[in-house]
Amino acid sequence: MTEPTKTKNLDQNGCPALPWSRARDLLATQTPKEDLTFFVGTVRPDGRPHAAGVGAIWVDDALYFVSGAGTRRAHNLAANPACSVSVRLKGLDLTLEGEAEHVGDPATLERVAAVYREGGWPAEVYEGGYTASFMAPSAGPAPWFLYRLVPTRAIGVACAEPYGASRWDFTP
Repeated sequence: MTEPTKTKNLDQNGCPALPWSRARDLLATQTPKEDLTFFVGTVRPDGRPHAAGVGAIWVDDALYFVSGAGTRRAHNLAANPACSVSVRLKGLDLTLEGEAEHVGDPATLERVAAVYREGGWPAEVYEGGYTASFMAPSAGPAPWFLYRLVPTRAIGVACAEPYGASRWDFTP
């Protein structure tokens, strides 16, 4: 992920704009070690929303998450890669919006798997995705595919000092 091209202060109480570095640094230090639940929002083919909790991690300045091939999330992303990912970090509620890219190159799969293993999920590269001794019951059989979020915007609302709310745009 690059630095934002624009920051908008959304705070209505006089607090200054939040720096993107606050959100980025929290993602980098809290994943995968903290017990965080990320929620991925996708769009069904008929336009209705779908949301599901996932284990996401921040690796090399990018957000990654997995999905079983037969899940509603994977079907939605195949038809329309637009999605959002939301999480409550320590002191900051964060939503990222953009498109999910399926990642299949072995080097990235292995690098991200290594970080998942650091956090306690024993992911191993398998058939262009991952396998492990355990996974969410709703994920279906392995392989579970890796996605990278390519953000267009992020919104952060601080729930600890320094307070504030900001929108960061990543479009050129």
